[in-house]
Amino acid sequence: MTSISLRSTDPTRSRVDVIVIAVARSGKRLAALAPGDQVAAAFGRRFVPTLSTLGFEGKAGEIARLPSAGVVKSPLVIAVGVGDESSVTTESLRRAAGVGVRAIHNAASAAFALPTADGADVQAVCEGILLGGYEFTDYRSDDDEDDDISTVVVLTDLARTATAQQAVATATTVAEAVNRTRDWVNIPARDLTPASFADAVAALELPDRTKLTVWDDTRLEKEECGGILGVGQGSDNPPRLVRLAYKPKKPTMHLALVGKGITYDSGGLSLKTHAGLMAMKCDMAGAAAAMCATLAIASLELPIQVTCLAAMAENMVSGGSTRPGDVLTIRGGTTVEVHNTDAEGRLVLADALVVASEAKPDLIVDVATLTGPCIVALGKRTAGVMSNDDALRDAIPAAALRAGEPMWPLPIAEEMKAKVHSSTIADLRQHNPDPVGGALFAAAFLREFVGAHRWAHLDIAGPAFNDGDPFGYTPKGGTGSAVRTLIRLAQEFADES
Repeated sequence: MTSISLRSTDPTRSRVDVIVIAVARSGKRLAALAPGDQVAAAFGRRFVPTLSTLGFEGKAGEIARLPSAGVVKSPLVIAVGVGDESSVTTESLRRAAGVGVRAIHNAASAAFALPTADGADVQAVCEGILLGGYEFTDYRSDDDEDDDISTVVVLTDLARTATAQQAVATATTVAEAVNRTRDWVNIPARDLTPASFADAVAALELPDRTKLTVWDDTRLEKEECGGILGVGQGSDNPPRLVRLAYKPKKPTMHLALVGKGITYDSGGLSLKTHAGLMAMKCDMAGAAAAMCATLAIASLELPIQVTCLAAMAENMVSGGSTRPGDVLTIRGGTTVEVHNTDAEGRLVLADALVVASEAKPDLIVDVATLTGPCIVALGKRTAGVMSNDDALRDAIPAAALRAGEPMWPLPIAEEMKAKVHSSTIADLRQHNPDPVGGALFAAAFLREFVGAHRWAHLDIAGPAFNDGDPFGYTPKGGTGSAVRTLIRLAQEFADES
């Protein structure tokens, strides 16, 4: 991943191949924001007319490329729109940096002259650069690493402060976690089976005070994890449960993270449509997010104990597949009647939530690409948040907003409990009997396995995978959704202690 340095150099004198500046709308006029305003001043009166001639209006995400003709040391200036000057936020800067870095081509060095009033702005700009510059090229035969930007400089008056230096370090750790999640999500399912996924985690150099444990199918049977085994029994690739545990010397709280890791979801005997099958390698995004966030929390040495459980299985069709009407026994003895084998995520999560509860954490947060109804409700860029604690349900979207990830609170409607308990032959029914409220039913089902623990469920079915064009710092494919929110939650818990 590209490394970033800080300098307080005048942007007009920065000897790089390209310099990126932010331009906002101020009333009916365009205005370059400091320190990029020095670049605009060097162009003189022709700066704004030139942008207007190019059709640039300062809208968020717009770009314009301006040859400098020697007025500044850099031969090329890229102007990035950030919208109305009065509404520029840290997230605006993060997105502008991401757009800017994606607009750079055939350049070895770049400088970013975006506004940085404090350390949060510095971190946002650095995150935008590192996230926006992400590309997954493992399967491209024509990948040319020589085209990568080797030198990236963020120009800021804060360059020599400890706050800014720490912001770069934190941004790098966060971006590494997000980009590793993206990598895992983008790997084709034939190359990322439950076993190879677990092996990929085991191959990492773990941070200090972090331990890894893997339960294979034999151990899962011994531990009576009937949900994970039931989902995985139709596949030639047996399931796994991966446990990452980070325990600092003096933890101020204990957080459990649980992730859905369906490495490929065919729907089982309740087979998906062809269109629905295409992106189902991404159904392990929750597990990837939970594990990568745990590793980042440990790398940042936050005083938060984290127990992470990633339930990995492949949901396939065979003579051994679980059938609609079968009854599975979850760890702890709860029986579940299966009604739809394409609602498999809640079954593997049930086992993992029980294991997480046994660790007696102060809080459990699960992350999963769980339901299509959540996408219907909130679209493809916003995750849903449900909880057994109203204050927590509202607090997580607020923290997510500060991290730059859209999330929205949803209720677990009262009538869902009766529906979950409506099986005539087992303790619980696995799938909603009605065609509406599917996301809420799924959360109500998961709630049955957390006991009295405070718990929140993040349904990232929409934002975990971008099958459209890149936007902001978000690439096509795996997005790394929820990683920054989980890290931010841990940081805020640490700050409260």
